[in-house]
Amino acid sequence: MDSHEVRRQWAERSGEYSPEYYAYYGPDDTSETVHALLDRFVGRDARVLELGCSSGRHLSHLHEEGFEDLSGIEVNDDALDVMEEVYPDLADAGTFYLDAIEDVVGDFADDRFDAVYSVETLQHLHPDAEWVYAELARITAGLLVTVENEGEGEHEVNYVDDDVPLYYRDWNRVFTDVGCVEVAVERGKRDTVRAFRPPRE
Repeated sequence: MDSHEVRRQWAERSGEYSPEYYAYYGPDDTSETVHALLDRFVGRDARVLELGCSSGRHLSHLHEEGFEDLSGIEVNDDALDVMEEVYPDLADAGTFYLDAIEDVVGDFADDRFDAVYSVETLQHLHPDAEWVYAELARITAGLLVTVENEGEGEHEVNYVDDDVPLYYRDWNRVFTDVGCVEVAVERGKRDTVRAFRPPRE
């Protein structure tokens, strides 16, 4: 499966792991973890970007907690419709890019966002698109947060429902290799939360 097929799988996703699925469950402990890290390192006036925001459950939590400059990238066409129904205040207040991460990040200026974060999103990025990591460091002015599954193999892969690849990576190495400095880490049952300062910090 190449990078185009991976993007197509997520763009057409319905049912489990779709925008409707995540909207049903709403904000969770991960939402609060991201909120706490952003409060600690960049503050509530930060320009924030979520990678793979789906219908906006994590961004909605940030919006309710006083963050106002919120953006998201999402490849699934249904996500923004669900957001408008479930989180209308966020839909009105935020800026959203309906496209694949790798088709958007190159258009952003250096340090465009004070904080960039992903929740179980970068783990689905195909190895062909690993150049994106350096771009994420480039567009982040203050804090980069990953909440992802981890592994030690170079391209160790598992498949969700036998069709959607999940790539296990060493996220510390991925982002320190592009010059970031890890400033926080918390290992959970499934995901590991890591926070990085970009190279310019």
